[in-house]
Amino acid sequence: MGVYVSVRGWLECDGAQLAAVREIISAHADDHYSHGWSTPRRQVNWTHYVFYGADIRESALDWFARQLGEIARIPASDGDGDLVRGLFLAGREVGGTTEWQVRDGRLAIAPADVRHRYLDE
Repeated sequence: MGVYVSVRGWLECDGAQLAAVREIISAHADDHYSHGWSTPRRQVNWTHYVFYGADIRESALDWFARQLGEIARIPASDGDGDLVRGLFLAGREVGGTTEWQVRDGRLAIAPADVRHRYLDE
């Protein structure tokens, strides 16, 4: 049957970066796990948020990581120099939870803090 991973988290960006995020997500669309991506119905103030939540097969984690890696490399769109940033938790049925940070133009993956264990019980 395979091992499943509960992936949930969000990205923060500006309007110009949001367009690039959407392009990357579309380029990786698979008509299944790509349906886990969502955005608010209406923009509130200046920060744009993009959310992901789905239980995916462990074999699809590379698909997800490639997207986040590309998204992390989206350049700043204004003089502030703000890059896309985000946080995701990937909870495995076996092997525990990892934290996926989108920051500083890259994707960093590390074991999640024990405080997040309650999410996978």
